[in-house]
Amino acid sequence: MRRGAKFEELAVKHLESLGYRIVRKNYHCGFGEIDIVALDGDSLVFVEVKGGKGAELGDPVERVTPVKLRRMTQCLEKFLQEHPAEDYRVELVVVRGTQVEHIKDLI
Repeated sequence: MRRGAKFEELAVKHLESLGYRIVRKNYHCGFGEIDIVALDGDSLVFVEVKGGKGAELGDPVERVTPVKLRRMTQCLEKFLQEHPAEDYRVELVVVRGTQVEHIKDLI
């Protein structure tokens, strides 16, 4: 199993429990990747997933760097060129063990 896949699986379950419909997982573009693209009602949601169990790599939120956000923004712009949407937002799902934290409106 690819690194991070377990965290993404937990994030998908969490999002679906909130009524989100998963449109795409692991959308790749020349700049990087968007972990999950989902619909929340009529809103397109781009979701970054970070996870970790221990403190050896620091808190997962700390790995959402300005560089990561810039690459994600470039990818979402490419996705929107291919699939236009008026209403969209960026969210973060952090998985720490079995605990899930959901941060809306990341950007």
